Amino acid sequence: MRAYIGGHQAVTDLDFVELALGTPVELWLGVEGESNEERAARLDAARDILAENPNFPDTAIRVAAEAIETHAPELFNVIPLPRLVGRRRPRTQKGAA
Repeated sequence: MRAYIGGHQAVTDLDFVELALGTPVELWLGVEGESNEERAARLDAARDILAENPNFPDTAIRVAAEAIETHAPELFNVIPLPRLVGRRRPRTQKGAA
C-alpha cells in the first residue's frame, strides 16, 4: 500500500513527518557533525520560518500528538515479564554438632 500526502509519496516515518510539517526534520534537530556556520544558517532559516508561520509550533505539536495517539499501541507495547522464581538452596551448617 502506498501513502501519498499532497502528491508526494511517503515511504518512511520521517517522510510522513516532513510532509506533514512542510520542513525537513534536520532543520529543527540538526545533523551530527555540523559546523558552527551550518548550525547558524540552520537556526536562521528556522527563525525565518517561525516568523512567517507563528502557528507552526502548535501545528507541529498537534501532528506529534496525533501520531502518538494513532500509534500508541505500537509505541508503548509494554508487556510484563514473568517473574523468575529462584530455587533456594538449603542452608548447610558447618561445624560439629
